[in-house]
Amino acid sequence: MSMPVVAIVGRPNVGKSTIFNRIVGERISIEEDVPGVTRDRIYGKGEWLNVEFNIIDTGGIDIGDEPFLEQIRWQAQIAIDEADVIIMITSGRDGVTATDEEVAKILYRSKKPVVLAVNKVDNPEMRDQIYDFYSLGFGDPFPISGSHGLGLGDLLDEVVKHFPNKADADYDEDVIKFSLIGRPNVGKSSLVNAILGEERVIVSDIAGTTRDAVDSPYTYEGQNYVIMDTAGIRKKGKVYESTEKYSVLRALRAIERSDVVLVVIDAEEGIIEQDKRIAGLPHEAGRGVIIVVNKWDAIEKDEKTMNEFEKKIRNQFLFLDYAPIVFVSAKTKKRLHTLIPMIKLVSENHSLRVQTNVLNDVIMDAVAMNPTPTDKGKRLKIYYITQVSVKPPTFVLFVNDPELLHFSYERFLENRIRDAFGFLGTPIRIIPRARK
Repeated sequence: MSMPVVAIVGRPNVGKSTIFNRIVGERISIEEDVPGVTRDRIYGKGEWLNVEFNIIDTGGIDIGDEPFLEQIRWQAQIAIDEADVIIMITSGRDGVTATDEEVAKILYRSKKPVVLAVNKVDNPEMRDQIYDFYSLGFGDPFPISGSHGLGLGDLLDEVVKHFPNKADADYDEDVIKFSLIGRPNVGKSSLVNAILGEERVIVSDIAGTTRDAVDSPYTYEGQNYVIMDTAGIRKKGKVYESTEKYSVLRALRAIERSDVVLVVIDAEEGIIEQDKRIAGLPHEAGRGVIIVVNKWDAIEKDEKTMNEFEKKIRNQFLFLDYAPIVFVSAKTKKRLHTLIPMIKLVSENHSLRVQTNVLNDVIMDAVAMNPTPTDKGKRLKIYYITQVSVKPPTFVLFVNDPELLHFSYERFLENRIRDAFGFLGTPIRIIPRARK
């Protein structure tokens, strides 16, 4: 099931980034008492009342010398496109401004649920100042203080009430769900069409042609799949083209529903920083990952070209050393036949469960070959290991002291598990736990 999306919207310098950081619980978004200081669209995950949601801070999109009013219109429109619920932030110190009214008009027409927050209400005496905000037409305004963390619980109580009751599409457990993510115009839609053998998804050289994630059922050699193509940037225009990061939110929604994620790279353009940021999303989410190099037909090649390109990928994507790499051409369909069997293999590894006794034999052999480390004279002792879940495969390692399990030794154990059982294409997680 895809997580709800909350967007924080408001004019500059009302404290959007401060509220965002409070909700996600860490200082991700830049905070500074200067209008428009947030230069990137920031996204994160929040949780309230055991409900997780994605949240985006729309502050300060960099559009050069355009006036703030036009900037805010664009911000509000992006939030309207992306969000299930919108938090509109205003300032109790400034009262209702003409710009607040402009933002409210745009949001009111959106028909999306809007929860109004009056920030910078730092003491009880200021609460009388919030009544003017009823004029914005969003019902009860919630007085909050981002700097002190006051009132956020009541605000989030109201936000959660408006979350849609979305049920994911009913697919049988044996259906393999996979999605394609990547920068706009790397050929995701072309790959979908090439796999399906029909023009199911719009293809264009203009980045951002795909408007929404599209589910496409597909059967290959008796196995049922669902392909989820993720949207690029929806609209042309300076602000959308300069905020490519907004496409990440759509990718997140598809990743959450996927068993396997195809990270698509453009062979002609090579690897750029945005590719690495996008590739980190399925890794962090614990999904199976395949790196797909598209447009391989457009590259002048010799017998070394593929190996050299693969070395570049391995050097740039060190955190995806477990992910297989497939070189394809959506245009000519060359090597496309290798993709679906690889997806099936990675999906099987993603849900692979290992017997406890066999697993412990592997770990004990690993410890005998490379004894556990010591710290300040105290040695790590490993008692036993057991697999507790799949998708991704997750193991609990019972030890005398979890603090003694150094990252390098944990990586050594992970490699031994991979040597023994494969797990190609899937991250695996090892959780150290003290034996009681």
